Amino acid sequence: MEIKKLQKLAVNSSLNWGHNGYTTDRIYSVSSIEYAGSFEFTIREKSLSYTKVWETGSEDIDELNLLIEKGQSFGAYHKDELVGWIICEQRTWNNSFYIENILIDEKYRRQGIGIMLIKNAIKEARRLNCRVIELETQNTNYPAIQFYRRMGFNITGLNTRLYENSEEIALFMTLDIE
Repeated sequence: MEIKKLQKLAVNSSLNWGHNGYTTDRIYSVSSIEYAGSFEFTIREKSLSYTKVWETGSEDIDELNLLIEKGQSFGAYHKDELVGWIICEQRTWNNSFYIENILIDEKYRRQGIGIMLIKNAIKEARRLNCRVIELETQNTNYPAIQFYRRMGFNITGLNTRLYENSEEIALFMTLDIE
């Protein structure tokens, strides 16, 4: 497996990558209490089956290509075939490095490719002297949250209204760059 700078994606880059999404038997349940002008949020693991599937269409590819043009994204290649990506951008306004999208061909998942892609993002963020790496995922994406935690990310924020689906809450995760 070779990790290298990602070039422009073709419209059908991930067309044959199988299941784009996740299935889990656990989620993070988020509850909130407002009392006397203060807020308290609680995040707990909850046993609940949840499946999410999405399509990566041509509009999505066009948006990702705008980020790829900035030169801070990486692809995983097996025999010169793209089998995964991490699409990132430096945000100079707050000196951060943002992971917009990470996706791996279903046939190549659980083989350490995600780890290699994250490590390349960390190297790039360090090279750019960014203070943190940030990302956002859904409270229902338990496998991704566990993966990011193993990579050193912490939950640093949430948005209860980001998604149209009221079951999904945006969890923001951050990794401090040393």
